[in-house]
Amino acid sequence: MASSPFDWIDEQARQRERAGLVRTLRPRPAESGLLDLAGNDYLGLTRHPEVTAGAADAARRWGGGATGSRLVTGSTELHAELEHELAAFCGFEAALVLSSGYAANLAAVTALAPHGSLVVSDAGNHASLIDGCRLARGTTQVVPHRDPDAVRKALAAHEGPAVVVTDSVFSVDGDAAPLRGLAAVCRQAGAGLVVDDAHGLGVLGAGGRGAARAAGLAGSADTVVTVTLSKSLGSQGGAVLGPARVVDHLVNAARTLIFDTGLAPAAAGAALAALRVLRREPERSARVRAVASELHELLTDEGHSAVRPDAAVVSVRAPSPEAAVRWAADCRAAGLAVGCFRPPSVPDGVSRLRLTARADLTGAQIADAVHVISRTAP
Repeated sequence: MASSPFDWIDEQARQRERAGLVRTLRPRPAESGLLDLAGNDYLGLTRHPEVTAGAADAARRWGGGATGSRLVTGSTELHAELEHELAAFCGFEAALVLSSGYAANLAAVTALAPHGSLVVSDAGNHASLIDGCRLARGTTQVVPHRDPDAVRKALAAHEGPAVVVTDSVFSVDGDAAPLRGLAAVCRQAGAGLVVDDAHGLGVLGAGGRGAARAAGLAGSADTVVTVTLSKSLGSQGGAVLGPARVVDHLVNAARTLIFDTGLAPAAAGAALAALRVLRREPERSARVRAVASELHELLTDEGHSAVRPDAAVVSVRAPSPEAAVRWAADCRAAGLAVGCFRPPSVPDGVSRLRLTARADLTGAQIADAVHVISRTAP
């Protein structure tokens, strides 16, 4: 029998199985009895009646899809309204909405790192920032995690344009970047700072206005922030926030904006509605931080190795990839959904359960979750 050009896939599948790294899709029903500590609905807004109404109203008015790229027919008045309110809420001059947070990171990094430039990237950055660095025409240098001095040394060895890219809150352990220190290093070297605030918007800063706002960087001429609309805002999509000239440049240079269909109106309508709920109910951001702290305290009291959260993510170490998979499966069987992070998703090779706090969790639900995690621990 003739060989297939894809026979090599079978060997990779065998290697993943031997390493305990097989991943599968698990479609969820519309209604589930599981207590969800796996999703990213930090503020509990995905099913908020105003948010779902915003999605439905937008779909009825504008249609099921954007119909084209933002530069052709995919920009609606609704997109412009969302961009205006998002920029004002976070304290930036302008915003640009894209089809996902991933697309927003690719847009920002690739468009701001031309030939001859240097991109300095934190070793713990999200895959979307890493892929942006790979696609950028500048040279990328990866530096140790959360190390402004390493960034300073990298910038000092380069002549020409440079940008430093970092998560504000790292998605694996939930630890925060030293944004003030990074900003000081960037300003000393004349470099730009690009911050992925996917896990900070809605959680950090006054009323959930984000990590850059909390660090005093919002609205500065040398700082660009990317956000996702799919976590705290309970919708889908992403955005780049920054100086108006940067946003104008992205409209003309960012391939994930120019060649991608615009964000569906329903997603834009949902995100706009969620933003307005957050602006009216700023206590949601403080509540999600309190839930994360309580989860961490109870888990460590039970003897688990959990990283102290700087935002909404609580990471609990597991002894091996196989043990992490079994632990997550046992939690699910007991009624609790948790995230399971294994290589290559974790940069340090240490598998862990990843819990996401939600503002709408009750004290009883928090205690139940900790009980299940402890009872099923390997």
